[in-house]
Amino acid sequence: MSSNLRTQLINTPFIRDYGMIFVLLVLAGLFSVLTIKQQHPTGEAAGRQVADFIISRKGHQARVLIVTRNTGDDLAFAEGVATSLKHLGATVLDNVNGTASDAKRAIDVILASGGEIDAIAANDVTAKWPVYDRYPEVGSGKCIVPSSYAWPDFLKISNLLGVANQTAIYAMIAIGMTMVIITGGIDLSVGSLVALSSVCTAIMIRDGCGGVEAGIGVVIVAALAGVCICALAGAFNGFMITAFQVPPFIVTLSMMMMASGLSYRLSSGRSIPELPTSFFWVGRGRAAGIPNPILLMFFLYIVAHIVMSRTVFGRYVYAIGGNADAARLSGVPVKRILMWVYTICGALAGLGGIVLTSQLSAGDPKFGLMYELEVIAAVVVGGTSLMGGRGKIFGTLIGAFIIAVIKNGMNLKDVDPFNQKIVLGAVLMLAVLFDTLKRRNSRE
Repeated sequence: MSSNLRTQLINTPFIRDYGMIFVLLVLAGLFSVLTIKQQHPTGEAAGRQVADFIISRKGHQARVLIVTRNTGDDLAFAEGVATSLKHLGATVLDNVNGTASDAKRAIDVILASGGEIDAIAANDVTAKWPVYDRYPEVGSGKCIVPSSYAWPDFLKISNLLGVANQTAIYAMIAIGMTMVIITGGIDLSVGSLVALSSVCTAIMIRDGCGGVEAGIGVVIVAALAGVCICALAGAFNGFMITAFQVPPFIVTLSMMMMASGLSYRLSSGRSIPELPTSFFWVGRGRAAGIPNPILLMFFLYIVAHIVMSRTVFGRYVYAIGGNADAARLSGVPVKRILMWVYTICGALAGLGGIVLTSQLSAGDPKFGLMYELEVIAAVVVGGTSLMGGRGKIFGTLIGAFIIAVIKNGMNLKDVDPFNQKIVLGAVLMLAVLFDTLKRRNSRE
Protein backbone atom coordinates (compact mmCIF):
# COMPACT_ATOMS: atom_id res chain seq x y z
CA MET A 1 0.00 0.00 0.00
CA SER A 2 1.47 3.34 -1.03
CA SER A 3 2.06 6.03 1.57
CA ASN A 4 -0.46 8.36 -0.11
CA LEU A 5 -3.16 5.68 -0.08
CA ARG A 6 -2.38 4.86 3.54
CA THR A 7 -2.63 8.53 4.48
CA GLN A 8 -5.94 8.89 2.67
CA LEU A 9 -7.30 5.82 4.43
CA ILE A 10 -6.24 7.06 7.86
CA ASN A 11 -7.73 10.49 7.19
CA THR A 12 -11.16 9.21 6.15
CA PRO A 13 -13.79 10.70 8.51
CA PHE A 14 -14.85 7.36 10.02
CA ILE A 15 -11.31 6.14 10.71
CA ARG A 16 -10.30 9.54 12.07
CA ASP A 17 -13.28 9.84 14.42
CA TYR A 18 -14.08 6.23 15.30
CA GLY A 19 -10.89 4.34 14.56
CA MET A 20 -10.76 3.12 18.18
CA ILE A 21 -13.66 0.80 17.41
CA PHE A 22 -11.12 -1.49 15.73
CA VAL A 23 -9.12 -1.54 18.96
CA LEU A 24 -12.30 -2.50 20.80
CA LEU A 25 -12.98 -5.33 18.36
CA VAL A 26 -9.40 -6.60 18.65
CA LEU A 27 -9.61 -6.57 22.45
CA ALA A 28 -12.95 -8.38 22.37
CA GLY A 29 -11.48 -11.00 20.06
CA LEU A 30 -8.37 -11.40 22.19
CA PHE A 31 -10.28 -11.90 25.44
CA SER A 32 -12.71 -14.22 23.68
CA VAL A 33 -9.83 -16.50 22.71
CA LEU A 34 -8.15 -16.26 26.11
CA THR A 35 -11.31 -17.12 28.07
CA ILE A 36 -12.56 -20.17 26.13
CA LYS A 37 -13.72 -22.76 28.66
CA GLN A 38 -16.11 -25.65 28.95
CA GLN A 39 -19.49 -24.13 29.70
CA HIS A 40 -22.13 -25.98 31.67
CA PRO A 41 -25.68 -24.87 30.80
CA THR A 42 -27.98 -23.74 33.59
CA GLY A 43 -31.54 -22.56 33.85
CA GLU A 44 -34.83 -23.92 32.64
CA ALA A 45 -33.64 -24.85 29.14
CA ALA A 46 -30.84 -26.99 30.58
CA GLY A 47 -33.40 -28.68 32.85
CA ARG A 48 -35.58 -29.61 29.88
CA GLN A 49 -32.50 -31.00 28.12
CA VAL A 50 -31.68 -33.24 31.08
CA ALA A 51 -35.29 -34.44 31.28
CA ASP A 52 -35.14 -35.48 27.61
CA PHE A 53 -31.86 -37.35 28.25
CA ILE A 54 -33.39 -39.23 31.15
CA ILE A 55 -36.48 -40.25 29.18
CA SER A 56 -34.37 -41.37 26.22
CA ARG A 57 -32.16 -43.55 28.46
CA LYS A 58 -34.51 -44.75 31.20
CA GLY A 59 -37.93 -44.60 29.55
CA HIS A 60 -41.14 -42.83 30.47
CA GLN A 61 -41.50 -44.74 33.74
CA ALA A 62 -38.22 -43.45 35.14
CA ARG A 63 -38.05 -42.57 38.83
CA VAL A 64 -35.95 -39.45 39.17
CA LEU A 65 -34.35 -37.54 42.03
CA ILE A 66 -33.59 -33.88 41.26
CA VAL A 67 -30.61 -32.39 43.10
CA THR A 68 -29.61 -28.72 42.79
CA ARG A 69 -28.35 -25.90 44.97
CA ASN A 70 -30.56 -23.12 46.28
CA THR A 71 -29.60 -20.51 43.65
CA GLY A 72 -31.68 -18.74 41.05
CA ASP A 73 -30.26 -20.62 38.06
CA ASP A 74 -30.39 -23.97 39.88
CA LEU A 75 -34.00 -23.45 40.93
CA ALA A 76 -34.93 -22.64 37.33
CA PHE A 77 -33.04 -25.79 36.24
CA ALA A 78 -34.93 -27.91 38.77
CA GLU A 79 -38.25 -26.43 37.66
CA GLY A 80 -37.43 -27.21 34.03
CA VAL A 81 -36.54 -30.82 34.87
CA ALA A 82 -39.59 -31.39 37.06
CA THR A 83 -42.09 -29.85 34.63
CA SER A 84 -40.73 -31.77 31.64
CA LEU A 85 -40.54 -35.10 33.49
CA LYS A 86 -44.11 -34.85 34.75
CA HIS A 87 -45.30 -33.91 31.27
CA LEU A 88 -43.52 -36.98 29.84
CA GLY A 89 -44.99 -39.31 32.46
CA ALA A 90 -41.91 -39.89 34.62
CA THR A 91 -41.95 -39.87 38.44
CA VAL A 92 -40.16 -37.15 40.38
CA LEU A 93 -39.19 -38.77 43.70
CA ASP A 94 -37.99 -35.55 45.31
CA ASN A 95 -36.70 -32.13 44.37
CA VAL A 96 -33.70 -31.23 46.55
CA ASN A 97 -32.59 -27.60 46.53
CA GLY A 98 -29.77 -27.30 49.01
CA THR A 99 -26.54 -28.98 50.07
CA ALA A 100 -25.03 -32.45 49.88
CA SER A 101 -26.48 -33.16 53.35
CA ASP A 102 -29.96 -32.37 52.02
CA ALA A 103 -29.37 -34.78 49.12
CA LYS A 104 -28.26 -37.49 51.56
CA ARG A 105 -31.39 -37.10 53.66
CA ALA A 106 -33.60 -37.31 50.57
CA ILE A 107 -31.86 -40.48 49.39
CA ASP A 108 -32.19 -42.04 52.87
CA VAL A 109 -35.93 -41.34 52.89
CA ILE A 110 -36.45 -42.78 49.41
CA LEU A 111 -34.47 -45.96 50.08
CA ALA A 112 -35.97 -46.47 53.54
CA SER A 113 -39.46 -46.45 52.02
CA GLY A 114 -38.45 -49.14 49.54
CA GLY A 115 -38.17 -46.80 46.59
CA GLU A 116 -35.68 -47.04 43.75
CA ILE A 117 -33.78 -44.26 42.01
CA ASP A 118 -33.36 -44.74 38.27
CA ALA A 119 -31.65 -41.41 37.61
CA ILE A 120 -30.46 -38.27 39.34
CA ALA A 121 -31.00 -34.99 37.52
CA ALA A 122 -28.08 -32.78 38.52
CA ASN A 123 -25.87 -29.99 37.23
CA ASP A 124 -22.10 -29.94 36.90
CA VAL A 125 -21.66 -28.98 40.58
CA THR A 126 -24.15 -31.23 42.35
CA ALA A 127 -23.19 -34.22 40.16
CA LYS A 128 -19.68 -34.11 41.69
CA TRP A 129 -20.89 -34.50 45.26
CA PRO A 130 -19.48 -37.78 46.70
CA VAL A 131 -22.70 -38.55 48.59
CA TYR A 132 -24.16 -40.75 45.82
CA ASP A 133 -21.31 -43.27 45.92
CA ARG A 134 -22.09 -44.03 49.56
CA TYR A 135 -25.11 -45.99 48.38
CA PRO A 136 -24.56 -49.13 46.25
CA GLU A 137 -28.12 -48.76 44.93
CA VAL A 138 -27.43 -45.26 43.66
CA GLY A 139 -23.88 -44.27 42.66
CA SER A 140 -22.68 -41.20 40.82
CA GLY A 141 -23.12 -43.07 37.54
CA LYS A 142 -26.84 -42.36 37.72
CA CYS A 143 -26.26 -38.60 37.63
CA ILE A 144 -27.33 -37.04 34.36
CA VAL A 145 -26.12 -33.49 33.63
CA PRO A 146 -26.57 -31.03 30.73
CA SER A 147 -24.15 -31.39 27.84
CA SER A 148 -21.21 -29.01 28.13
CA TYR A 149 -19.70 -27.01 25.26
CA ALA A 150 -16.68 -24.80 24.64
CA TRP A 151 -17.43 -21.06 24.69
CA PRO A 152 -15.57 -17.95 25.88
CA ASP A 153 -16.52 -16.68 29.33
CA PHE A 154 -16.13 -13.19 27.88
CA LEU A 155 -18.87 -13.73 25.28
CA LYS A 156 -21.47 -15.09 27.69
CA ILE A 157 -24.59 -12.94 27.52
CA SER A 158 -24.55 -12.46 31.28
CA ASN A 159 -20.96 -11.20 31.14
CA LEU A 160 -21.57 -8.82 28.23
CA LEU A 161 -24.64 -7.36 29.93
CA GLY A 162 -22.65 -7.06 33.15
CA VAL A 163 -19.87 -5.17 31.39
CA ALA A 164 -22.34 -2.78 29.76
CA ASN A 165 -24.26 -2.31 33.01
CA GLN A 166 -21.12 -1.51 34.99
CA THR A 167 -19.95 0.87 32.27
CA ALA A 168 -23.26 2.75 32.02
CA ILE A 169 -22.63 5.19 34.88
CA TYR A 170 -19.11 6.12 33.75
CA ALA A 171 -20.32 6.45 30.17
CA MET A 172 -23.23 8.74 31.08
CA ILE A 173 -20.97 11.08 33.02
CA ALA A 174 -18.45 10.95 30.18
CA ILE A 175 -20.97 12.64 27.86
CA GLY A 176 -20.69 15.85 29.85
CA MET A 177 -16.94 15.42 30.26
CA THR A 178 -16.59 15.09 26.48
CA MET A 179 -18.28 18.45 25.99
CA VAL A 180 -16.08 20.04 28.65
CA ILE A 181 -12.85 18.67 27.17
CA ILE A 182 -13.86 19.64 23.63
CA THR A 183 -14.04 23.26 24.87
CA GLY A 184 -10.49 22.87 26.17
CA GLY A 185 -11.52 22.54 29.83
CA ILE A 186 -11.57 19.81 32.45
CA ASP A 187 -13.94 18.85 35.28
CA LEU A 188 -12.41 17.06 38.26
CA SER A 189 -15.54 17.38 40.41
CA VAL A 190 -17.76 14.74 38.77
CA GLY A 191 -16.84 11.95 41.20
CA SER A 192 -17.69 14.04 44.23
CA LEU A 193 -20.91 15.22 42.58
CA VAL A 194 -21.92 11.57 42.22
CA ALA A 195 -21.60 11.23 45.99
CA LEU A 196 -23.39 14.55 46.62
CA SER A 197 -26.32 13.55 44.42
CA SER A 198 -26.52 10.15 46.13
CA VAL A 199 -26.47 11.58 49.64
CA CYS A 200 -28.86 14.48 48.98
CA THR A 201 -31.41 12.27 47.24
CA ALA A 202 -31.25 9.61 49.96
CA ILE A 203 -31.65 12.21 52.73
CA MET A 204 -34.62 13.82 51.01
CA ILE A 205 -36.32 10.45 50.60
CA ARG A 206 -35.56 9.42 54.19
CA ASP A 207 -36.43 12.67 55.96
CA GLY A 208 -38.96 14.33 53.69
CA CYS A 209 -40.67 11.64 51.66
CA GLY A 210 -41.38 8.83 54.12
CA GLY A 211 -38.27 6.67 53.74
CA VAL A 212 -39.02 3.07 52.74
CA GLU A 213 -42.71 3.92 52.48
CA ALA A 214 -42.18 6.75 49.98
CA GLY A 215 -44.35 6.76 46.87
CA ILE A 216 -43.03 6.80 43.33
CA GLY A 217 -44.01 10.44 42.77
CA VAL A 218 -42.01 11.90 45.65
CA VAL A 219 -39.11 9.58 44.81
CA ILE A 220 -38.96 11.06 41.32
CA VAL A 221 -39.05 14.57 42.77
CA ALA A 222 -36.20 13.74 45.18
CA ALA A 223 -34.12 12.23 42.37
CA LEU A 224 -34.66 15.29 40.17
CA ALA A 225 -33.69 17.50 43.09
CA GLY A 226 -30.44 15.56 43.47
CA VAL A 227 -29.68 16.04 39.78
CA CYS A 228 -30.52 19.76 40.01
CA ILE A 229 -28.18 20.26 42.97
CA CYS A 230 -25.31 18.85 40.92
CA ALA A 231 -26.37 20.92 37.92
CA LEU A 232 -26.12 24.03 40.11
CA ALA A 233 -22.67 22.93 41.22
CA GLY A 234 -21.69 22.59 37.56
CA ALA A 235 -23.16 26.01 36.82
CA PHE A 236 -21.08 27.45 39.66
CA ASN A 237 -17.98 25.90 38.07
CA GLY A 238 -18.88 27.52 34.77
CA PHE A 239 -19.54 30.88 36.42
CA MET A 240 -16.17 30.94 38.17
CA ILE A 241 -14.39 29.95 34.97
CA THR A 242 -16.15 32.48 32.72
CA ALA A 243 -16.66 35.41 35.10
CA PHE A 244 -13.27 35.42 36.84
CA GLN A 245 -11.10 33.51 34.35
CA VAL A 246 -10.08 30.99 37.02
CA PRO A 247 -8.51 27.93 35.36
CA PRO A 248 -10.98 25.01 35.09
CA PHE A 249 -8.50 22.70 36.81
CA ILE A 250 -8.47 24.86 39.96
CA VAL A 251 -12.22 25.56 40.00
CA THR A 252 -13.28 21.96 39.59
CA LEU A 253 -10.58 20.70 41.98
CA SER A 254 -12.03 23.05 44.60
CA MET A 255 -15.56 21.85 43.83
CA MET A 256 -14.38 18.25 44.10
CA MET A 257 -13.19 18.86 47.67
CA MET A 258 -16.21 20.94 48.66
CA ALA A 259 -18.76 18.48 47.27
CA SER A 260 -17.00 15.56 48.91
CA GLY A 261 -16.81 17.34 52.26
CA LEU A 262 -20.48 18.36 52.02
CA SER A 263 -21.48 14.77 51.26
CA TYR A 264 -19.71 13.50 54.38
CA ARG A 265 -21.11 16.37 56.48
CA LEU A 266 -24.71 15.82 55.40
CA SER A 267 -24.56 12.05 55.91
CA SER A 268 -22.33 12.16 59.01
CA GLY A 269 -20.01 9.86 57.07
CA ARG A 270 -22.56 7.01 57.07
CA SER A 271 -24.49 5.13 54.44
CA ILE A 272 -28.22 5.94 54.08
CA PRO A 273 -30.14 2.73 53.29
CA GLU A 274 -33.70 3.89 54.08
CA LEU A 275 -34.92 3.83 50.48
CA PRO A 276 -38.15 2.43 48.99
CA THR A 277 -38.14 -0.50 46.59
CA SER A 278 -39.71 1.70 43.91
CA PHE A 279 -36.44 3.64 43.75
CA PHE A 280 -34.47 0.52 42.83
CA TRP A 281 -36.21 0.23 39.46
CA VAL A 282 -33.86 2.83 37.95
CA GLY A 283 -30.68 0.87 38.57
CA ARG A 284 -31.96 -2.70 38.80
CA GLY A 285 -34.99 -2.84 36.55
CA ARG A 286 -34.99 -4.42 33.11
CA ALA A 287 -36.85 -3.88 29.87
CA ALA A 288 -36.87 -6.74 27.35
CA GLY A 289 -34.15 -8.39 29.43
CA ILE A 290 -31.79 -5.39 29.19
CA PRO A 291 -30.87 -3.51 32.40
CA ASN A 292 -32.36 -0.02 32.57
CA PRO A 293 -28.97 1.73 33.02
CA ILE A 294 -27.86 0.38 29.64
CA LEU A 295 -31.01 1.62 27.93
CA LEU A 296 -30.67 5.01 29.61
CA MET A 297 -27.01 5.21 28.56
CA PHE A 298 -27.76 4.56 24.88
CA PHE A 299 -30.68 7.00 24.92
CA LEU A 300 -28.46 9.75 26.34
CA TYR A 301 -25.73 9.05 23.79
CA ILE A 302 -28.17 9.29 20.89
CA VAL A 303 -29.50 12.61 22.20
CA ALA A 304 -25.98 13.94 22.87
CA HIS A 305 -24.80 12.88 19.40
CA ILE A 306 -27.68 14.76 17.79
CA VAL A 307 -27.01 17.83 19.94
CA MET A 308 -23.30 17.89 19.17
CA SER A 309 -23.56 17.12 15.46
CA ARG A 310 -26.85 18.69 14.38
CA THR A 311 -27.40 21.80 16.50
CA VAL A 312 -25.95 25.28 16.79
CA PHE A 313 -25.00 24.54 20.37
CA GLY A 314 -22.79 21.67 19.26
CA ARG A 315 -21.06 23.77 16.62
CA TYR A 316 -20.42 26.48 19.18
CA VAL A 317 -18.83 23.94 21.56
CA TYR A 318 -16.40 22.83 18.85
CA ALA A 319 -15.69 26.43 17.85
CA ILE A 320 -14.77 27.39 21.41
CA GLY A 321 -12.42 24.42 21.69
CA GLY A 322 -10.79 25.23 18.37
CA ASN A 323 -10.12 28.87 19.20
CA ALA A 324 -12.11 30.67 21.89
CA ASP A 325 -10.98 34.14 20.81
CA ALA A 326 -11.88 33.56 17.19
CA ALA A 327 -15.23 32.12 18.24
CA ARG A 328 -15.94 35.20 20.36
CA LEU A 329 -15.10 37.51 17.48
CA SER A 330 -17.40 35.46 15.25
CA GLY A 331 -20.35 36.10 17.54
CA VAL A 332 -20.33 32.89 19.56
CA PRO A 333 -21.65 33.53 23.12
CA VAL A 334 -18.62 31.84 24.65
CA LYS A 335 -19.45 32.48 28.32
CA ARG A 336 -23.02 31.28 27.99
CA ILE A 337 -22.01 28.12 26.14
CA LEU A 338 -19.34 27.32 28.72
CA MET A 339 -21.88 27.81 31.50
CA TRP A 340 -24.19 25.33 29.83
CA VAL A 341 -21.42 22.81 29.19
CA TYR A 342 -20.34 22.71 32.84
CA THR A 343 -23.98 22.66 33.97
CA ILE A 344 -24.69 19.65 31.74
CA CYS A 345 -21.59 17.90 33.04
CA GLY A 346 -22.71 18.45 36.64
CA ALA A 347 -26.26 17.29 35.89
CA LEU A 348 -25.03 14.06 34.27
CA ALA A 349 -22.77 13.41 37.26
CA GLY A 350 -25.86 13.85 39.44
CA LEU A 351 -27.80 11.41 37.27
CA GLY A 352 -24.94 8.93 37.61
CA GLY A 353 -25.24 9.27 41.38
CA ILE A 354 -28.97 8.50 41.20
CA VAL A 355 -28.39 5.35 39.13
CA LEU A 356 -25.56 4.18 41.40
CA THR A 357 -27.67 4.76 44.51
CA SER A 358 -30.48 2.75 42.96
CA GLN A 359 -28.13 -0.10 42.05
CA LEU A 360 -26.56 -0.31 45.50
CA SER A 361 -29.76 0.39 47.49
CA ALA A 362 -28.30 3.22 49.57
CA GLY A 363 -26.90 6.72 49.47
CA ASP A 364 -23.25 6.91 50.46
CA PRO A 365 -20.65 9.71 50.61
CA LYS A 366 -17.99 7.27 49.42
CA PHE A 367 -19.66 6.79 46.04
CA GLY A 368 -17.90 8.23 43.01
CA LEU A 369 -14.40 7.80 44.38
CA MET A 370 -11.89 8.26 41.51
CA TYR A 371 -14.72 8.38 38.96
CA GLU A 372 -13.28 11.54 37.46
CA LEU A 373 -10.17 9.65 36.37
CA GLU A 374 -12.17 6.79 34.87
CA VAL A 375 -14.39 9.25 33.00
CA ILE A 376 -11.50 11.34 31.68
CA ALA A 377 -9.75 8.16 30.58
CA ALA A 378 -12.84 7.04 28.64
CA VAL A 379 -13.05 10.43 26.90
CA VAL A 380 -9.37 10.50 25.96
CA VAL A 381 -9.21 6.86 24.85
CA GLY A 382 -12.30 7.56 22.76
CA GLY A 383 -10.36 10.09 20.70
CA THR A 384 -11.27 13.46 22.24
CA SER A 385 -8.25 15.73 22.31
CA LEU A 386 -7.22 17.19 25.66
CA MET A 387 -6.22 20.32 23.74
CA GLY A 388 -9.86 20.87 22.78
CA GLY A 389 -11.65 21.31 19.49
CA ARG A 390 -11.88 17.67 18.48
CA GLY A 391 -13.84 14.66 19.68
CA LYS A 392 -16.99 12.66 19.08
CA ILE A 393 -19.71 11.58 21.49
CA PHE A 394 -19.86 8.01 20.19
CA GLY A 395 -16.06 7.93 20.30
CA THR A 396 -16.34 8.43 24.05
CA LEU A 397 -18.75 5.49 24.28
CA ILE A 398 -16.21 3.36 22.42
CA GLY A 399 -13.49 4.56 24.82
CA ALA A 400 -15.64 3.67 27.83
CA PHE A 401 -16.16 0.17 26.48
CA ILE A 402 -12.47 -0.25 25.67
CA ILE A 403 -11.60 0.42 29.32
CA ALA A 404 -14.47 -1.79 30.52
CA VAL A 405 -13.42 -4.66 28.25
CA ILE A 406 -9.80 -4.44 29.41
CA LYS A 407 -10.87 -4.47 33.07
CA ASN A 408 -13.34 -7.31 32.56
CA GLY A 409 -10.88 -9.38 30.55
CA MET A 410 -8.21 -8.99 33.19
CA ASN A 411 -10.72 -9.95 35.89
CA LEU A 412 -11.69 -13.07 33.97
CA LYS A 413 -8.00 -13.99 33.70
CA ASP A 414 -7.47 -13.28 37.43
CA VAL A 415 -4.91 -10.55 36.81
CA ASP A 416 -3.68 -8.95 40.04
CA PRO A 417 -5.53 -5.65 40.80
CA PHE A 418 -2.22 -3.77 41.09
CA ASN A 419 -1.17 -4.96 37.65
CA GLN A 420 -4.57 -3.90 36.33
CA LYS A 421 -3.85 -0.33 37.40
CA ILE A 422 -0.52 -0.45 35.59
CA VAL A 423 -2.19 -1.65 32.39
CA LEU A 424 -4.97 0.96 32.53
CA GLY A 425 -2.43 3.71 33.18
CA ALA A 426 -0.41 2.56 30.18
CA VAL A 427 -3.53 2.54 28.01
CA LEU A 428 -4.30 6.14 28.98
CA MET A 429 -0.70 7.19 28.32
CA LEU A 430 -0.76 5.56 24.88
CA ALA A 431 -4.05 7.30 24.03
CA VAL A 432 -2.61 10.71 24.92
CA LEU A 433 0.62 9.93 23.05
CA PHE A 434 -1.39 8.90 19.99
CA ASP A 435 -3.36 12.16 20.12
CA THR A 436 -0.14 14.19 20.47
CA LEU A 437 1.49 12.48 17.50
CA LYS A 438 -1.64 12.89 15.41
CA ARG A 439 -1.74 16.63 16.13
CA ARG A 440 1.96 16.97 15.34
CA ASN A 441 1.51 15.20 12.00
CA SER A 442 -1.49 17.37 11.13
CA ARG A 443 0.63 20.51 11.64
CA GLU A 444 3.35 19.16 9.38
